[in-house]
Amino acid sequence: MNKLKTIKPKTKEDATHKDAVRFVALGGLEEIGRNMMVFEYQDEIIIIDAGLQFPEEDTPGIDYIIPNIEYLESKKEKIKALIITHAHYDHIGAIPHIVQKLGNPIIFTTALAKEIIQRRQKDFPNAPKLEFEIIKAGETRQLSEHFKAEFFGVTHNIPEGFGVILDTPIGKIVHGGEFKFDYDIDGKPRGLDIWKKIGEQKIHTLLLESTGAEEPGYSVSERVVEQELEKLFKKAEGRIIVGTFASLLDRLAEIIKIAERLDRKIAISGLSMKTNIQIAQNLGFIKAQKGAIIPLESISKYHDDKLLILCTGAQGEPNASLMKIANGEHRHVQIKKGDTVILSSSIVPGNERSVQILKDNISRQGALVYHYKMMDIHSSGHAPQEELKIVMKFIKPRFFIPMHGYYFMRWRNAQHAQEVLKLKPEETILADNGQVVLLTKDSARITEETVPSYYIMVDGLGVGDVGEVVMRDRRTLAQEGMVVIIATLDRHTGRFLKNPDIISRGFIYLREHKEFVEDLRKRVKSLVARIPRQQQLDSDYIKAIMRDQVGLFLYNKTKRRPMVLPVIIEV
Repeated sequence: MNKLKTIKPKTKEDATHKDAVRFVALGGLEEIGRNMMVFEYQDEIIIIDAGLQFPEEDTPGIDYIIPNIEYLESKKEKIKALIITHAHYDHIGAIPHIVQKLGNPIIFTTALAKEIIQRRQKDFPNAPKLEFEIIKAGETRQLSEHFKAEFFGVTHNIPEGFGVILDTPIGKIVHGGEFKFDYDIDGKPRGLDIWKKIGEQKIHTLLLESTGAEEPGYSVSERVVEQELEKLFKKAEGRIIVGTFASLLDRLAEIIKIAERLDRKIAISGLSMKTNIQIAQNLGFIKAQKGAIIPLESISKYHDDKLLILCTGAQGEPNASLMKIANGEHRHVQIKKGDTVILSSSIVPGNERSVQILKDNISRQGALVYHYKMMDIHSSGHAPQEELKIVMKFIKPRFFIPMHGYYFMRWRNAQHAQEVLKLKPEETILADNGQVVLLTKDSARITEETVPSYYIMVDGLGVGDVGEVVMRDRRTLAQEGMVVIIATLDRHTGRFLKNPDIISRGFIYLREHKEFVEDLRKRVKSLVARIPRQQQLDSDYIKAIMRDQVGLFLYNKTKRRPMVLPVIIEV
């Protein structure tokens, strides 16, 4: 987990350099998600993306994590624009929580992203009304006196993704968005001209995503994915259940087309998927025939070989549709022998176990399960190594900043840039979240200055109220369990009025360890007996002694460190 970072300027020049663009990431440089990049020149700030990060193993119980905007709150009057490159939650998910604290700046984005952002905003009734400036690929906007943005289209796995060329006083900075190459039916890449044209503009700094920097080769063509899916659909004798991300709208659009060709009705399970498909239909990105999409509750009216069910939950999320179906908890869909279940998504790191459980549960019930490692039924939206290298060759920047990924991913991307562009290590900037990078006309360097970038965790209705101390306690409870000691003491004498009660959760099963429990009671009694008698019982002192000494006793006996919670009742 990120540690607290404080603002510590190295030199006065670093903090006040008037001819430099300051770049800092508040998320997206040490993880997958939470993307938020900040560009600052004098009294003007431009922000690109404001996403969330899904919880990790060491953040139990957390809904998601958002960027820390403490640095920006005091400068909100300087924020001239918030640019959203595409409508995935790792780029838009923080907006309802932070936009008011940022002064509700104008959001520059596409029509599709606007609709998805506004739909999410409805879940936050106290959030402000957002201001949008709709842009299209190829357009240019003057964002402020010193920042101008040119938007260019990229292929991702959601429509209308784009990258940005920021024209600044120190030169042109390219933020490549998230992208992959699009291939025709013959396997030839399409749309490379845009990268070539960008390279003709003498780019100062290129920021390029690193999610696929470890993956060799080229992207699997979506045309190939479509062909493989159609093959599976044709040979399926019963129902087809396709699990994928709710935001993979390009894939969903093609699946709907294939289902229509094969005379299968489409039902949708999952509110987010249903909402996104409806938005895409309204904007013309998905064109389904009348009657092709049916209500989920009416699937019993159709033969199994005439049904295709689209659902969320291919990552094994416990409350998503596919996991509910696999567990027999779904109101309308239960797995039948002969169903064909297709997981058309790769596994997000950390979800391997839950996806394995999902596959096991479905296959135990007699369904046929297919996933991306068996055949080409998924293509990542992120460019692998060779595509990243081609973009680098086209753009030929003077400086390179790898973004969007863990450190090793970004390090690999920096190695590609050094190999392809012959850049020196100091010309490939490997900054972490919160580190301020100073960009001048002739240089790019990481300064000693840092801004707060530690996790802001969202848990239920709480935003930021779960911090490192709470996370530490949750991890201890999950790993070691807890022991509660309830001691009833005479207020005047400090003596026990009854034997201490011992409660254990996640540590030992008390009924099977009666001798151990008695030893623990004797230990607690002896601790209290040795405390010097005072005029007034100091319960806080007694609890501190019990917590330390009982913890030591338990460790010596078991080599485990459960959380010890003493409760003192004075009578």
